Amino acid sequence: MTSDQEAREKARRLIAENRKARHDYHILETWESGVALLGTEVKAIREGRINLRDSYARADNGEIWMMNVHISSYSHRGYADHAEMRQRKLLLHRHEIRKLIGRTAEKGLTLVPLEMYFKKGRVKVLLALAKGKQEHDKRETLRRREIDRETRAAVKARNR
Repeated sequence: MTSDQEAREKARRLIAENRKARHDYHILETWESGVALLGTEVKAIREGRINLRDSYARADNGEIWMMNVHISSYSHRGYADHAEMRQRKLLLHRHEIRKLIGRTAEKGLTLVPLEMYFKKGRVKVLLALAKGKQEHDKRETLRRREIDRETRAAVKARNR
C-alpha cells in the first residue's frame, strides 16, 4: 500500500454503521453518495448523534431520499435547529439515479444506507442495493459465523 492510499484511508472516518442491515439483507451492490444536510445536522453528526437503524432510501421524482435516519439535536445550538427525522436528499449522478430507480423497480430490491462517514471533510453515505433475507437465511448466517469462530479458537488453541 502506498502512502497516498494510506492517507486516503485515514481521511475516511466512520461515523455510524447500520449493522442490522447486513443481518437483514443480502447486499448486491454499493454506491458512495453525498448527503444534503443542514449546518446543525453536520455538527450533531460530528458529535456522533446519529442512528441509521431501520433507515432506508427511496426514489421520488428522479431523486433519491434517505428516510428514517435519526440525527439528534446539536448540543450547543442557539436559535437554529433541525427536524430529527426529516427526509435527506442523497447526491448522486443522474446515471446512477436512473440505474437505482430501474433496479429498485425489480421485485424485492430496496436501497439501504450501510455506513455514514467523513471523507475529506464531507459526509458520505454508503448506499446498498439489497434483497431481504428469509428467516432461514439469517439462521444460516449465524450458524456459519459460529462455526468460523469455533474453528479460529481451535486453531489458536492448537498453535499454543
